[in-house]
Amino acid sequence: MTPPDIADNFRLLINHSAFPCVGAKSALARGTLDILVARDLCSNWDDRRIYDGITRIVQAYRADRALFQSFAVIFEGPVDLDEKRFEKFLWARAESLTNKDTWLGAPRDARVSSDPEDPHFSLSFGEEAFFIVGLHPRASRPARRFERPVLVFNLHDQFEQLREQGRYERMREKIIERDVALAGSPNPMLARHGSISEARQYSGRNVAEPQWRCPFNPVART
Repeated sequence: MTPPDIADNFRLLINHSAFPCVGAKSALARGTLDILVARDLCSNWDDRRIYDGITRIVQAYRADRALFQSFAVIFEGPVDLDEKRFEKFLWARAESLTNKDTWLGAPRDARVSSDPEDPHFSLSFGEEAFFIVGLHPRASRPARRFERPVLVFNLHDQFEQLREQGRYERMREKIIERDVALAGSPNPMLARHGSISEARQYSGRNVAEPQWRCPFNPVART
């Protein structure tokens, strides 16, 4: 399978009537879903390309705060990771990208916490807060299942915009309704930002166990 086919298949997944995330559907329909095909989730080979793609999203968003701008990185492999190993390498990529942000001198987004145990935690790139939605072939939640590993980077500020416009709660309810229709049960990890750390939601694995600790240890910013 060639990389363009992978990207097309991901677009087909989002466009499918059963796919629950209406935000992703809006990004696809508006042409604001940027897709990068990378080599290996378990390697830092493409981390600079990924970081540059995130930077482009930040620049585009600051030039025009239009809603539903998103950046999806589809990895060619591996396709046999179980949920725990996918989670491990999701955080390895997040840590590597955060270290690049630090080395390049970008300040953190002061609106969010850098502590993954903090309810207000979020990743930060180019002084903009992001959260990740992970998908992979062996995900237990159907909405998080795709033929290749995927990391989707979404800007937090877009959800603040939706709250200001009074649209956030209805969109959230619609996504939950559609997810329940697809999976047959609510996602136990779904929570509002500020109630528990969003770090528990990134990989899609059920990490409700209290002893879970986020495997994220980037270099300290000075």
